[in-house]
Amino acid sequence: MRHGKKIAHLGRKTAHRSYMLANMACSLIEHKSINTTVAKAKALKRYIEPLITKSKTDSTHNRRIVFSYLKDKYAVTELFRDVSVKIGDRPGGYTRVIKLGNRLGDNASMAMIELVDYNTIYNSNTDSSKKKRRRSKSKSSSVIEDAVIEETPVVEETPVVEETNSSDASNIENKESNSSNIEEK
Repeated sequence: MRHGKKIAHLGRKTAHRSYMLANMACSLIEHKSINTTVAKAKALKRYIEPLITKSKTDSTHNRRIVFSYLKDKYAVTELFRDVSVKIGDRPGGYTRVIKLGNRLGDNASMAMIELVDYNTIYNSNTDSSKKKRRRSKSKSSSVIEDAVIEETPVVEETPVVEETNSSDASNIENKESNSSNIEEK
């Protein structure tokens, strides 16, 4: 039984798993989103979120702790310089896991893990100020609707002539000539 054992082993030995998660974390910091399996994405989320929390306070001690996990000085620099500034006011939940479906080769369930503040699709609407909708009274809305209906100009439509066979075309021409004669009188 594995009661109380919360680590996802991912079918790897400890050393392989730690280096794999460190490599994936560096890739996530560099590219801001990566595609992987759902199990690895969930394990990576638990691995990187405490590191991002440590990066909020820039000190030598925190840099050394994060470097011991990531093992890449360029990723540590980018984490402390760029990522921590952007997520400074967020209290947690720095990453998002989005399920993508199954992989073609082995039918493994795939997911995209991304840094939340770097996604422009979801964050484009939050930057603008939200407008509150208010209900208007029924009398004022009906008066406005009546005014709008009365002020709209009436546009006359020109008749559309459809393609027909020759006998119908001669009938249409006769009707048009009759209507032009009536207009002349």
